[in-house]
Amino acid sequence: MQELIQAVYNNSDEKTALGQLVGTLSVSGKRYFLRNEIVQAFADYCQQYQKPAYFYHSSVLGKLIQRTHEILLLDDSIWLLVRPWIASQQVWRLTGDLSSFEQQTVKGWLDARDRTVNRYQPQILELDFHPFYKDSPAIDDPRNIGQGLTFLNRYFCEKLLTERQFWLEALYRVLQRHQYDGVDLMIGASIHSGNELSQQVKEALKFLTTLPPDEPYEKFHTQLQQLGFEPGWGNNASRALETFQLLNRLADNPEPAILEAFVCRIPAYFRIVLVSIHGWVAQNDVVGRSETMGQVVYVLNQARSLENKLNEDIKLSGLEFFGIKPQVVILTRLIPNCEGTQCNLRLEKIEDTENAWILRVPFREFNPKVTGNWISKFEIWPYLETFALDAETELIKQLGVRPNLIIGNYTDGNLVAFLLARRLKAIQCNIAHGLEKTKYLFSDLYWQEMEERYHFSAQFTADMIGMNAADFIVTSSYQEIMGTPDTIGQYESYKSFTMPQLFHAIDGIDLFSPKFNVVPPGVNESVFFPYTERRDPNLRSEVEELLFTREDYRILGYLDNPKKRAILAIAPVTSVKNLTGLVECFAQNQKLRELCNLILITGKLHLSEAANSEESGELEKLHYIIERYRLHGRIRWLGMRLGNAELGEAYRTIADSRGIFVNFARFEAFGLTILEAMFSGLPTFATQFGGSLEIIQDGENGFHINPTDLEGSGDKLVNFISKCDVDSEYWENISERGIKRVREGYNWRSHAGKMLLLAKIYGFWNYVYQENREALLRYLEALFFLLYKPRAENVLQQHWHRW
Repeated sequence: MQELIQAVYNNSDEKTALGQLVGTLSVSGKRYFLRNEIVQAFADYCQQYQKPAYFYHSSVLGKLIQRTHEILLLDDSIWLLVRPWIASQQVWRLTGDLSSFEQQTVKGWLDARDRTVNRYQPQILELDFHPFYKDSPAIDDPRNIGQGLTFLNRYFCEKLLTERQFWLEALYRVLQRHQYDGVDLMIGASIHSGNELSQQVKEALKFLTTLPPDEPYEKFHTQLQQLGFEPGWGNNASRALETFQLLNRLADNPEPAILEAFVCRIPAYFRIVLVSIHGWVAQNDVVGRSETMGQVVYVLNQARSLENKLNEDIKLSGLEFFGIKPQVVILTRLIPNCEGTQCNLRLEKIEDTENAWILRVPFREFNPKVTGNWISKFEIWPYLETFALDAETELIKQLGVRPNLIIGNYTDGNLVAFLLARRLKAIQCNIAHGLEKTKYLFSDLYWQEMEERYHFSAQFTADMIGMNAADFIVTSSYQEIMGTPDTIGQYESYKSFTMPQLFHAIDGIDLFSPKFNVVPPGVNESVFFPYTERRDPNLRSEVEELLFTREDYRILGYLDNPKKRAILAIAPVTSVKNLTGLVECFAQNQKLRELCNLILITGKLHLSEAANSEESGELEKLHYIIERYRLHGRIRWLGMRLGNAELGEAYRTIADSRGIFVNFARFEAFGLTILEAMFSGLPTFATQFGGSLEIIQDGENGFHINPTDLEGSGDKLVNFISKCDVDSEYWENISERGIKRVREGYNWRSHAGKMLLLAKIYGFWNYVYQENREALLRYLEALFFLLYKPRAENVLQQHWHRW
């Protein structure tokens, strides 16, 4: 960036323009400006000073402004946070008179940010994780971030070629460790080294080629054991032969595809725990509170898919003969005051599974008026350490032995996964579903003002502990890690930030670490399927009545013309989901009101149902907008929780009338409802801020909309509907492409296979890099006890005084 800034300084016109732009910013009285404000201010400047059209985009100053994400005006200096490319940030300080400029350190930038809120202190705790990653292999191309598995496969194969003896020995040691309840798998005690393994593989190949391909494993397992090989190679001679051939080829001529194919076949994981603590986890029409609904649906589907995949792998590896069965547990909290749900039951079988369960462990009482009830994700921090200790006992009681893979969900689940994995020596996976830091503007800088309500000091500390402790991190999209050229990603926001008077994160996470992997979820195809497939006529009739005509105290509004195309939106009532924005967009566009009805499905309708001030505020706004614009006759608002079957049929019913689905969120980390709607056959319009950028190819199988531009979004909806009215096949074409997109790219079977493969590869990785990882984990333990626990105890003190 130095060359770019120097070019601005060298051009008197552009340097003058920069000074004038800074002058217009300073007139506002503000000192801190974010990218949207900066870009808009530059556009206004170009218009005011009648700059030629190219100046905004193509001038040197224009290029600098497009890469500038923050500007800070402080002490007669101009600070720029510049992002030359994705995953790279630089800080530059320009003197107020533009006589000179100089690159600054991260520490200098964070100090400057603290000064803007008058909370600078010269000595502050600095968190820096760089030393723990600097000697580890790293991805060098930002475009490959999130493809850690591909990177490690290639890295391992290169090492097998260049350091064959060391890596062959490491591979032997990893295979030798595989057991099930003390019984050896894959390799027995008679093979003592990597070289012996290589030799015995060749002997096994000679033997297996003499057998009929369909010879079952139980008929030749004794001969393989005599060669030093225990169960796990295959359920018949053909499968076992293929597995040995893969290992033989891997040792002689390693290639990434061969390594992945071989590792896929290793039976390594039989007992898996998914941690989802705060989310009101149950079935039978419970499925989470409004703030956790997507997370609970995710973990239930993931549990089913993992058990299915484990059963399939066990059968193919020949272990079914020995009676080995997988166990999958969703670990959550038991809630005594469960409001008529099953959230007070210790154990609940997960539907459509053989041996997958919801295991609930109560929080220790402390103040029972708090711990006896559901606790918000912002308030849960004091109870996680003791929960982890109690959960360890309950898990071993339920599983019989320790689990070997623990998958955390959300900040609290990831912290507990860290505590459990550390004690149980299990592989840890981190899944965020959405990091709160990017959802609340300046939530780090103004954490003290927000602390009483949100307790971000505990949460952001827990985030850093969880994401750095994880053996691997799974995200649903690339942008979740890195954002876009215009926006900083959720994980990227943890690279460096300040919590004034508490700590500075100098280097909070290594974005180029191969631990990051994009593994999108799928949809439950037994519930959400295309409207063209066979359906239950009774359910169809019931849902049609519910959506269009039924009278109920939980339903607001009637439709003057129920046969008009419907715009469907399904979301909890939160400010981030922005249903108020959608209703206002609909209300302000006369043509849209003429063409369509608007149907909202939320969990709540009445102000009395609000669980917190945010919900009550959003509910009040929705009612106000409906009354202000007199939308009665054009809107139906279902403030009730629909069961999965009804919800799936609701999508299909709207598709029957050639309607559309809209996600109008201010930000959507991924968006399962987007997948559900598309797979049901509904043309889908989804926010351009978040994961939908990767799900939807704009104009091809869906559409992106800008929820901050009500007029533009309304016009885009009208244009689509008008085009459908002219061309009857247009709606069907978008519908079919959406179904195809989800079917091919977003399914739970593929997700489960990738998750297990990741666990196996990262287990190998940890074996090779044990010492480096232990130092990191010790550092994280220190942060937990010295930084996190005092913040969590502050929350506990508040809870002691409630009621």
